[in-house]
Amino acid sequence: MQSQDVAQRHAPASSRNQDPAVDVGRAEAALVEHYPRLVRLAYLVLPPTLGRGRRVLTAHALAQRALPRGRKQRALIPAQPTGRDGDPGYEFVRLRVLRSALEASEPRKGLPKLSQLPAPLPQVWGLRLFPRSGGADELALDQKLSALTGPARAAYVLRGLEGLADDDVRKILKAAGVTRTESALAGANGVPAQYALLASPEFDACSLQARPTDLMRRRQHTKAAVAAAAALAVACVLVAVPGGGWGPDGAAAPAYAENPAAVAALDPAKVQRAAPAAWKTSARTDFSVWPARGPLAGDEGLLRRALAVWARPGATVRVSATPGTFTGGPAGPPQLLYAGDVDAARVVVLYDGLRIARYAEPRDGTEGAALDFARVDGATGAEASALVLGRSDGNVRYLTAPWVKKAAGRDLTKPESRPTPLTLTDGVTSPLASPALRTGDCTSWTALQLTDGSGSRLSSDLGELVPAHLTAGRPGATGEATGAEGLRAWAPFACSLAAERAAGVRGVNAWAFAEQPLPDASGAGQWVCTRAETWRGDGTAALAQFRTPGGAAGAVVAKGTDTTACGPRDPHVLAGVLWKSSGGHWYLLAAGSRGVTSIRSSGGVTASGQGQLLVAKAEQGAQAQLAGTLEGGGKISGLH
Repeated sequence: MQSQDVAQRHAPASSRNQDPAVDVGRAEAALVEHYPRLVRLAYLVLPPTLGRGRRVLTAHALAQRALPRGRKQRALIPAQPTGRDGDPGYEFVRLRVLRSALEASEPRKGLPKLSQLPAPLPQVWGLRLFPRSGGADELALDQKLSALTGPARAAYVLRGLEGLADDDVRKILKAAGVTRTESALAGANGVPAQYALLASPEFDACSLQARPTDLMRRRQHTKAAVAAAAALAVACVLVAVPGGGWGPDGAAAPAYAENPAAVAALDPAKVQRAAPAAWKTSARTDFSVWPARGPLAGDEGLLRRALAVWARPGATVRVSATPGTFTGGPAGPPQLLYAGDVDAARVVVLYDGLRIARYAEPRDGTEGAALDFARVDGATGAEASALVLGRSDGNVRYLTAPWVKKAAGRDLTKPESRPTPLTLTDGVTSPLASPALRTGDCTSWTALQLTDGSGSRLSSDLGELVPAHLTAGRPGATGEATGAEGLRAWAPFACSLAAERAAGVRGVNAWAFAEQPLPDASGAGQWVCTRAETWRGDGTAALAQFRTPGGAAGAVVAKGTDTTACGPRDPHVLAGVLWKSSGGHWYLLAAGSRGVTSIRSSGGVTASGQGQLLVAKAEQGAQAQLAGTLEGGGKISGLH
């Protein structure tokens, strides 16, 4: 039992936690996803005296240098949550791009800094590149910005392009090494706030025009260029030996086994495919009867790379797995579920009877491929109705089971609202807002509602390949959460699902186990237990939550990990909390589920009572231990 004022804990858990430390992989994913925006930011901050062509190349070079050096892996594709607003990864690379652009704007003193040197990469030989020309307004704005100092330009761009308040601009400029932030803001105030012009093609360093360079000078260097190209060709032949990474296996590591099972598992021609109508006559409703879908299901080159990377991921492949999931290669030819383009990636989804494997590579190459695993042994029905294909820009796309007839999004925090229909194209949904990508305050929680011939079911994206199935009701007799009672049970406690992200959760049940009249005529409080079951069996989490009358959200007051409480093996729960009434008095509130015949507390609060509810006067900060008696004489302890 936690001795905290429930009135002060109604804010969701996500708003109380501090931002996590920035992971380099997350920063890499943010750089790939928001590359055009970061290049535009660098282009605008760089001094216009560089000339448009050099500004373009320098902006690209600064964005590409934004990550720490010496890291061998590249992260890519949206298997894990990404997004721009409030994303620590994006904030990290934005700060590094801004700092480098400001350094490039400073006058040289002694040896130049790296950002002040001519951009080594990218280079385009024989062409001059520059953005498309805008109108008179864009030209005038560029001239006014050129008269500002680098910090003042940065302040103007952060206000206009990023939409940041002045307090945030000060913090970012200070972090970027600017000492006179007020002077920078004052300088930015001297330019009219024409922020919409910053999105013009005039300042887009990724949509470019090309013109030839000095043709006479190029002719003079032709012989030297031919000799260099010949030497490079010889070097490439020496490097591109078998197993060097340029063969048909793409980003896979060198082959290490030649046994028949391993060879068969790598052969795209032997990939298993369920008959398109197999699910209609099969007694099973699991992934084994999903047909192969997607426009690239016949692309043998893509399938070969996916199988090879699964068997032996190379050093540049980002591998992730839900807890308790084996990441080794398949024992034999897996089953193909999907192959196609999803947002900015080519995606292949495979199933080996125990696991889902999702392979993703960029459309323009294989370097930086991603491989994700999820354990799905025993999945059937609702648990085998949808898979995550990809996440980007705060949204998620699902691949649904062939028996799904309709898909929709539903805000769990608004039980009376109607679901928002989603389109289904060959089983793929239109984008849906993903709660797994949200940071900051939780004001809504969008779940996926799927309808088939037997009814509707709810699932929630928790940052993994398989969404968690949501149910409601007493353990052992749970039902789908799509009914009116289930939606009302989930509404105040939906944001607590954030605590179960990336934990290998199979399903979460919400059980309203008690309603308790409150002292001082304060109405009645609601007790709910949410229990998350995992695919691996252990790691279950039971949360006792309490909501006071009028509270928009409940507060977690007790938590049990690897416990049978609140589950089908032990459909009982006991929890308590210290609560301050509107009259300013402190009380110990305790409640048990049906079947609890008496409750007693010890420690900081000594009290006892008959039945499943207990109210006792207490002091602020008191610590108490709860114990109860069940029908038949069994004992139960309070959830901690």
